[in-house]
Amino acid sequence: MVKVRQDAWSHEDDLLLAETVLRHIREGSTQLNAFEEVGDHLNRTSAACGFRWNAEVRNKYENAIDLAKRQRKERKRALNKTVQALPKPVQIETSETISSQETSDQPTVQTNPEPAAAFNLDTVIKYLKSLKQELYTSNQSKSSMQSLESENKSLHTKVEELQKNLADTEQQLHAMKEDYQTFIQIMDRARKMTVFEDTNLISSPSFRMDKNGNLEQLAQGSN
Repeated sequence: MVKVRQDAWSHEDDLLLAETVLRHIREGSTQLNAFEEVGDHLNRTSAACGFRWNAEVRNKYENAIDLAKRQRKERKRALNKTVQALPKPVQIETSETISSQETSDQPTVQTNPEPAAAFNLDTVIKYLKSLKQELYTSNQSKSSMQSLESENKSLHTKVEELQKNLADTEQQLHAMKEDYQTFIQIMDRARKMTVFEDTNLISSPSFRMDKNGNLEQLAQGSN
């Protein structure tokens, strides 16, 4: 089936890609195998998966990659120890003469299995314990990764909310400044109008002539 999927990568797709690549690294496989596995699962080409990994996802999992590489080394070291500790093939010695074959049908076995078996059992137990610890570490790393992803998403949401609140506050402050300027202009016009009205209230003085022919100023309000 031809893989033609070209839609955008989702967060779940990136997480699947990261988990698959890290698993292949721990198991001693190649990243190309990981890309092919993810491509089969997501109906994408391995080249598209490789490009996504190198361009967007890899830099987010540097610590997890280092941990996976260390786990791969420890696993390989434990496996080598197990192989070295395995018992050597049993050596069977048989007589080359017909007379010896007639006297005994059982071959001569030169081995001492009990100490080797005991030694191998201890090695297998240690190896299984190391695998258990590796699995536990892997699960812890996955859990920590998921926790960081969740925390990052929560912080991103809070940042967006704070940015929105800041924009609303700046808009309100701008509106308050405009209202304040308008209020100052209104108060200034009212003050000027009051001074103008007070000036108009001041009337010119009135005079009249008394019986002796002298002018005298009349008090304001008198007729």
